[in-house]
Amino acid sequence: MEDRRPIRVKAVLAACTAGLLGVGGLALVGGAAQAASGQLVANGGFETGDLSGWSCSANDKVVSSPVAAGSYALSGTPAGQDDAQCSQTVAVVPNSTYTLSGQVEGNYVYLGDTGTGTTDTSTWTPGASSWSTLSTTFTTGANTSSVTVWVHGWYGQGTFGADQLSLTGPAPSGGGTPSPSASASTSPSVSPSASASASPTPSPSSTGTTPPPVDTGFHHPVYFMPLDNSPQAISDILSGSGENQFNLAFVLDSGGCTPAWGGNASTPVSSDTAVAADISAIRAAGGDVAVSFGGYNGTELGSSCGSSSALAAAYQQVVTKYNLKRIDLDWENTALDSNMAVRWGAIKQLEAANPNLSVTLTIPATTVGLPLTGRDEIQQAVNDGARIDRVNLMDFDFGLTSGTQTAAAETVAADTVQQLQTLYGWSAATAWAHLSVQLMNGHTDQPSELYTQSTFTDLLGYLQANHAAAFSYWDVNRDRACDPSVVHYWADGACSSVTQNPYDFTKILTQYNG
Repeated sequence: MEDRRPIRVKAVLAACTAGLLGVGGLALVGGAAQAASGQLVANGGFETGDLSGWSCSANDKVVSSPVAAGSYALSGTPAGQDDAQCSQTVAVVPNSTYTLSGQVEGNYVYLGDTGTGTTDTSTWTPGASSWSTLSTTFTTGANTSSVTVWVHGWYGQGTFGADQLSLTGPAPSGGGTPSPSASASTSPSVSPSASASASPTPSPSSTGTTPPPVDTGFHHPVYFMPLDNSPQAISDILSGSGENQFNLAFVLDSGGCTPAWGGNASTPVSSDTAVAADISAIRAAGGDVAVSFGGYNGTELGSSCGSSSALAAAYQQVVTKYNLKRIDLDWENTALDSNMAVRWGAIKQLEAANPNLSVTLTIPATTVGLPLTGRDEIQQAVNDGARIDRVNLMDFDFGLTSGTQTAAAETVAADTVQQLQTLYGWSAATAWAHLSVQLMNGHTDQPSELYTQSTFTDLLGYLQANHAAAFSYWDVNRDRACDPSVVHYWADGACSSVTQNPYDFTKILTQYNG
């Protein structure tokens, strides 16, 4: 969705490009005992000639060419569900500011941190044909003594390089570069945000998990950003497309565990009237809405609320404000598979307080269905006793490598059904009945992908035949042709970048009836 992986927001693309310019200044915040500022990453230039100090995928290796500096660099080649991540845990000082930077080359290379105790950060490049700098800055929490830094590529985007990885900031008392957190490992790791709180994922129960009741409504909810990306008037969407089911995106934290649209302090949920008016109009037209928490950008409430009870209370504010029957959890970027104990603890509390509330978990796709991170999220929900009524598969941005877009999307959906069967012990029919498939109209973030009106029509028939829980897409803001007199980004947030009439894609979606 907007703010997605790699990224759906035009302004974000500009911001990411700006992030390539170099390392910002370093400000020290805390007063904890610390040694002088210095480089804290072990073997950041891979000059040992191996992966010492790093925990890496089997698809990572050290090479002597190409390099940004010195004699060696990291080379990673994502394959299947593995994005070729390397990570290292580094000792840090609480309440202090650090800058993570590195030299990278290749398409869709990501650099970031997790476990900061505040807001985890990351940055990326959509394409670096020569060595370029990525840099991000974060501040540690009051009780943070270590963070994990990572670098990885993206599915179907080819080999990437990384070199001169550096974390600068105050060293812990007794200082110096910390001992490496782990020796090189061949365990695949697909997420930059593996949860420190998650318990080991056990094998699914062979007896199966009782499925939640099937939601007999809300079969074709379209995503809509009511306050961003040049939104159409809700009356125009209702009359022009016939759509009356909406996933409204996104509610984020504007600071202090405060729900706000887009995470903007000027649009808190507590005093909102604009979105509330849209919801009233949708319901007056016989429809309904879900509110989506998260997206690729900003701070998702589960990253900052601190405890399950605080997070549940924040979600509850939104549920109560809009009298919601459904919510969508779109945990992406550093929120993906992160802080799961807090998040699922909150959802369990929320479900207990709102027994008729339906919960959808949105997960990005790989060429083989759900990533390991997404499967881990589901397993953690099972472990923690939190109910997921629907899994919403983002069936795009996985990168088309061969065949047709329709066939690839169908294969990814079918693979996801098999994964749900394994995780829950369900039949294929039960898995389909709890799977929502979400597309993206027109150009996606992946230049190899294109979802035309014909693709939507083909997949409508496929999902009807399999009785999927829902057919959705990102998003109605884009369901219009681009103005040729205005410069548009590849995956523009306010138009599809393909030839179309207004609401072509939404009109196909509304034909879906489960």
